[in-house]
Amino acid sequence: MSQHRFSRSEFLSLTGMLAGTALLSPVARAATPAPPKAGKTAPTWPTRAEFDAIRRACRGSLSGKVAQDPAAELIAIGEWMKGQGVGGDFYGQGALIESFEKKLATMLGFPAGCYMPTGTMAQLSALRIYADARGNRNVGLHPSSHHVLHEDSSHVVLHGLRDVILSPWTRPLLAADVRDSPDALGSVSVELPVRWLGGQLQTWEQLEELKRTCRDKGVKLHMDGARLWECQPFYGRPLADICRGFDSVYVSLYKRIDALGGAMLVGSEDFIREARVWRHRHGGNLFHHYPYVASAAMRLDGALTGLPALVRRAKALSEALAADPRLTVNPRPAQTNMFRLFLRGDAQALSLRALTLAKESRLWLGHFGPTRVPGIVDAELEVTEGLGDVTDAEVAQAFRRLLDEAA
Repeated sequence: MSQHRFSRSEFLSLTGMLAGTALLSPVARAATPAPPKAGKTAPTWPTRAEFDAIRRACRGSLSGKVAQDPAAELIAIGEWMKGQGVGGDFYGQGALIESFEKKLATMLGFPAGCYMPTGTMAQLSALRIYADARGNRNVGLHPSSHHVLHEDSSHVVLHGLRDVILSPWTRPLLAADVRDSPDALGSVSVELPVRWLGGQLQTWEQLEELKRTCRDKGVKLHMDGARLWECQPFYGRPLADICRGFDSVYVSLYKRIDALGGAMLVGSEDFIREARVWRHRHGGNLFHHYPYVASAAMRLDGALTGLPALVRRAKALSEALAADPRLTVNPRPAQTNMFRLFLRGDAQALSLRALTLAKESRLWLGHFGPTRVPGIVDAELEVTEGLGDVTDAEVAQAFRRLLDEAA
């Protein structure tokens, strides 16, 4: 009797297990209490509306910027389009979307690009194209890959692909992982930077070796570049140089760029021609894409210009926090404008205390969740313009107060 070998993503989906750090959404992590201990009163958690109100009232945030007012966003999009003299699109055809696709493709060093409503759709399209072309449905992945943890195993369920986990959780994927794989690989998807490792990256030499290895083995190399923008200050090279050697790249247009949503997939002209077919097959060929595209186009240049300063600040802030022996920063030094913070305590108690501090100090410290190590929790911190004029000393003091009062 034949036996079905579950992929990692299928296994996680079927069992409901979590890999590595707790992978609940930020609100769920902060607002889903564990059962109260005997003899203790259950904590009072805010409603979603109360939660959002507390965050909006903060003068600074360590978990990204506060969401834009939706009405103001739509007005800004309309005014920008009018000022640029651009119109809409019909099923992805129109001057605005076509010029933006070309701009991003050129910026990343590729001949063509295709706007996608979601990153999941962009990545599914790329992996399916490679599987069909190579006749090999094995996809090499890092264990914290979006494909495994955040896309409901869509590559497995919808396209019959099989993930091959190549590396340990604790470091980025390397060339040796591809060379030593016992499974023949059709493609490899690499996240730059690795979110669940606090924005860690391969060194330039390691990245170039990974590219050469995939090319020598005839393995298609795709970049999960959801946060690719944040890599450029670390490598100190143009985005096109970073992307050179990849067969395709996906970038998010709402992560860092802060657009309404959407993504861009870039590659060769033949690849993008086929990707447009898969966009249609996935139900993503919307009648109008232009509100999302305009939201990204009007922000792109400014968002990228400000990144180097944010990365420098993340390095300084992470060192200020690491000066407290109760806090552990990963990676150290910070490599992008994000990093992870580990500390001892109870995730529920710390999250409640952080909410109280947010109301008192108007500083949003982030969300705390359990890790695989009992008694150790973590938070994902991100330095953006949302931190406002809050100083590093104020942030360090807030964490000291959090730990002192939660003890």
